[in-house]
Amino acid sequence: MHGLKGRTLIARLYNELDKLIWSNRLTKAGLPGRILVVVLRYLYAMLRDFFSGQLTMRAMSLVYTTLLSVVPLLAFSFAILKGFGIFNELEPYLANLLAPLGDQGAQITEQILALVNNVKGSVLGGVGLAVFLYTAISTVQKVEESFNFVWYVSKPRSFARRFTEYLVVLLVGPLLMVTAIGILTSIQSGAVVQYILNNDALGPIVVLAGKLVPYILISGVFTFLYMFIPNTNVNFVSALVGGIAGGFMWATVGAIFTTFILFASRTLQIYAGFAVAITTLIWLYLNWLILLIGSQLAFYHQRPAFLRTGRQEPRLSNSMRERLALSVMSHIGTAFRNPGEKITAGEISDRIKIPSIALSPIINVLEDAGLIMPTEKENLLPGREMSRIKLTDILNVVRERGETGSHRDPNWSNHIDELGNALDIAVNNVLADRTLSDLLDEQEKG
Repeated sequence: MHGLKGRTLIARLYNELDKLIWSNRLTKAGLPGRILVVVLRYLYAMLRDFFSGQLTMRAMSLVYTTLLSVVPLLAFSFAILKGFGIFNELEPYLANLLAPLGDQGAQITEQILALVNNVKGSVLGGVGLAVFLYTAISTVQKVEESFNFVWYVSKPRSFARRFTEYLVVLLVGPLLMVTAIGILTSIQSGAVVQYILNNDALGPIVVLAGKLVPYILISGVFTFLYMFIPNTNVNFVSALVGGIAGGFMWATVGAIFTTFILFASRTLQIYAGFAVAITTLIWLYLNWLILLIGSQLAFYHQRPAFLRTGRQEPRLSNSMRERLALSVMSHIGTAFRNPGEKITAGEISDRIKIPSIALSPIINVLEDAGLIMPTEKENLLPGREMSRIKLTDILNVVRERGETGSHRDPNWSNHIDELGNALDIAVNNVLADRTLSDLLDEQEKG
């Protein structure tokens, strides 16, 4: 009885909170109420997704991937930095990144630097280079899968795009780091900056700003990852919101984790040599989790319609599936007709405001039926001449394909079978012999 009353009370509180957040009760209070509603809605969505366990599970998976790839990935990237003669200047930034680990962070920094110092050109030649590249690209692919999950993207990049774009990141990333560190070094060594540093009034401000630089760089890296990694178009503003929030969370969690390490130093002594591994695993997990939470926030900022519903498997009616199929073919045909215009599944998703996770099954069956074909760059083209693609062919794909189960030949009654055949005939009579080309002509006239 008491348990039933407790569950009833919790259900009532949940309903009241739901009404408070999603109704216009607070928005009537003016600007403060509207701001509070926005904060509560984002907080509600983020907490709901966090406690669902999907983000934490993927963060754990990325920790495992990191452990397998960290050596070749760091060796490859830092060897490039070493070639530019800036490797030694990287030590303070690496130490700052691992500062939350305390003494263990200093040990790991020394080990990483020693590792890269041992990497020679012969190690990165031939088979060694191939293994390093494969491991690094596999790591970025795993990150892309997690980001695609957050952004409701069901189709990853093609192999060609994956190889070229990931390789560009692995090569350009260290170069950007070289440029950033070079700019910071030149600024710090400037006469004007030195004069300001020696000034009693402005010196502390500049020092404080210098301490914020690592966090600004982290936010910038997060923003870049949120824009580049998901296989969909991400607005810069949304990526920036997620990047700033991710950078703030990273700094906050880092400070909390540092305090935890200091107070738990006696406990960690019990684990002796394993203490470094344990703290490193925890810190890696927190970093990946923060990165995914920031990506989730960027997604909700770009698509606030998902704040209330969250991740739900799409359940489309037959009518919706038919309209989506016709709409997909219409967008592809229109792009094909316009010289120089190209279209991808992600762009179609943005235009008709349907998440790609719901659109992907429709595109897949149309592709399997030969009505559309993707290029190496994932642009979509008509599968054959549009005057030979009947509208009935398009509808039949989504009406007849996609069944699951073992009953391929159900035992209909005669009446049901006749009624179903009559409906099929009615659809064919309405569409007659109209083709995709006819549909596009009608759209252009109307």
